[in-house]
Amino acid sequence: MAWLELQNFSCGYGEMVAVSGLSLAIEPGQILALLGPNGAGKTSTILAIMGHVQIKAGTLSVDGRDVTRLPALARAELGLALVPEGRRLFSDLTVAENLTVGGYSRSRADEERNLERVFDLFPRLFERRTQLAASLSGGEQQMLAIGRALMSMPRLLLVDELSLGLMPKMVDLCLDALKRLNKEGLAILLVEQNTSRALDVAVQVCVLASGRSVFSGPAEAARRDVDLLHSYTGAAV
Repeated sequence: MAWLELQNFSCGYGEMVAVSGLSLAIEPGQILALLGPNGAGKTSTILAIMGHVQIKAGTLSVDGRDVTRLPALARAELGLALVPEGRRLFSDLTVAENLTVGGYSRSRADEERNLERVFDLFPRLFERRTQLAASLSGGEQQMLAIGRALMSMPRLLLVDELSLGLMPKMVDLCLDALKRLNKEGLAILLVEQNTSRALDVAVQVCVLASGRSVFSGPAEAARRDVDLLHSYTGAAV
């Protein structure tokens, strides 16, 4: 059974519909890449799943439960966590303080275990744990954004534009971390502008164009359909 499922899902802002008729499913421990050009509706989809954009039609189910009308906090408590585009860290807090904020809903014992897990995944964050988030490089900030999301012990991590503005080496480090987390059982919904890198890590792919799904299937099939990916994402693979 899918852990997260969208059925005939539409979302948007006010009178505007950003995504229409989208259906997709993410199995436990699976990575699904959501691809498409700017303005296709990828970020709107992620934010609607998290409860920050209005769902206008269709259903959102988590672990077999219809959560379409649940508020954002309740969805987070079910195991959803967001790594937002642009990181959106608390720049005037330290690395350790940002991580603590991410685990606000967990016990003190959980917090200590989760800190250890994050520092094991990203040793650089341990080295910089007393530094302000604003003083970190872009890649280090992305590590911190991932780490902060992990502090809530999610079952599904939604990652929006991981590689945006990062040097290739930092992109590799962050994607390697996601692959490691996935091997440990974490499901991941990845929005990524670097199509080839997304296809390297994903098992399933959904391509959006103008708010609608134009391809949904295995990543291997997407790799073979070069014309489709080039047409709808502008990327070569």
